Amino acid sequence: MPDTSRIEELRRRVLKDPATIAFAQLAEEYRRSGSYEDAIETCRAGLAIHPTYISARVTLGRALIEIHELDSAEHELEQVFEHAPENLAAIRGLADIYHRRGQLKRALEFYKRALTLARHDPDLEHSIDEITNTLDAESPSREVAALDASGPPAVDPALLGLERFLEAIHSYRQRRVV
Repeated sequence: MPDTSRIEELRRRVLKDPATIAFAQLAEEYRRSGSYEDAIETCRAGLAIHPTYISARVTLGRALIEIHELDSAEHELEQVFEHAPENLAAIRGLADIYHRRGQLKRALEFYKRALTLARHDPDLEHSIDEITNTLDAESPSREVAALDASGPPAVDPALLGLERFLEAIHSYRQRRVV
């Protein structure tokens, strides 16, 4: 349940003084309550006055993720990451963007970076395990598909497992003979 009294209090402060940095708190309260469009509008208005306010850019990026505007969210969070490379919220946000786009290797890189800042975070550990398992499962089938398309590649048998590697070579030779 959103704290509407807190939102109203912050809204009055921002209306009274449009140059106040309280806009960032208001935007974050909007985001937490699920009012993503209000959060985005509030952040953009405040960032026009305070363009270097990092926490407002994080809130903007996170709200944009929620409405699936991943390119805009990435732009905002990349700006934060450039100026504050240890900003956990920006790193997690970028990892989530890459994960949603299916850019699993890039997502994994950012989730691992986040885990170095938030050790033993079960959500991060779960995301890392999930992506690692997915990438491990995809790896052999991609290499076998490459084998089918272009002949035997230089494949490290340890990646596929010796049995699977030999099966792929045998299958390729069978198709070439026919």
